[in-house]
Amino acid sequence: MKFNTQLSLFLVLGLLLSACVSTVTQQPTAEIPSTATPETPLAEQATSEQPPRPGAAGHLVLATTTSTDDSGLLDYLLPEFEREYGVKVDVIAVGTGQALQLGMDGNADVLLVHARAKEDEFMTAQHGIRREDVMYNDFILVGPSDDPAGVKGMTSAAEAFKKLADAQATFISRGDESGTHTKEKSIWAKAGIEPAGEWYISAGQGMGEVLTMADEQRAYTLSDRATYLARLAQGLDLEILVEGDPALFNPYGVIIVNPQKNPAINVELATKFVEWLISIPVQEKIQAFGVEEFGQSLFIPDSQLWRNAQHVTPQP
Repeated sequence: MKFNTQLSLFLVLGLLLSACVSTVTQQPTAEIPSTATPETPLAEQATSEQPPRPGAAGHLVLATTTSTDDSGLLDYLLPEFEREYGVKVDVIAVGTGQALQLGMDGNADVLLVHARAKEDEFMTAQHGIRREDVMYNDFILVGPSDDPAGVKGMTSAAEAFKKLADAQATFISRGDESGTHTKEKSIWAKAGIEPAGEWYISAGQGMGEVLTMADEQRAYTLSDRATYLARLAQGLDLEILVEGDPALFNPYGVIIVNPQKNPAINVELATKFVEWLISIPVQEKIQAFGVEEFGQSLFIPDSQLWRNAQHVTPQP
């Protein structure tokens, strides 16, 4: 009798437990809110933020380094080209390495970059059909005003980098295969150093972001002069510590992408852009950029047409 009573109790408990499980599993699933609208399906919205690509009528896709964007040069120059030719320039501002890759992949009409060795490789591999010198400025080593590594006033970038490594002073690297990162790596190589350790931070960011990081962390970094001066006007608290080394020369070139990469590449409009950019009037605008605000040109014009008119020889 006792056994039957226990069995009945177990059966009742089992039925109650099943009912509880059934109740839980039968609860309706919460709906995940969708950002799609009846007019724009979610799948289409996911692709609406894709970067511009060649082929849109009346558009020119320009892949360029972040320094031309962060410095304000593009905002200064491009509206005039757009008005003159009745087109829209779609800018993709990335590191030079990424800009060149966009060209290799046929995802840009024209490039404005600053890593001469990589540009020459790009042209030798026939990824581009025309390259022209445009301008130059220089790289500078910047850091906190108290300069804990003691590099201020040094004239050799490689020797300054050696001191940074010896002191394990915090250094923020672009780390993005940009023209600035390429230059930085060449200086470390000249110094005979492979930077590594907690003091060396690879940011994978653009120049403006890296300068902000260096400012916040009281660190050192290599910057192009134009972006540094533009950020200095916005409250940046880093000082120029090393400058003037010929190794810090920073030339910019413009390249028309080979249309074999993508039949949608607008060679005609890209050619107009290149010829406009290297023309004397636009070179004069480049020379004037920054003078009023900073007391100096942020970029020095250097097209062949400009050099011929000024009777100057190209920079080495």
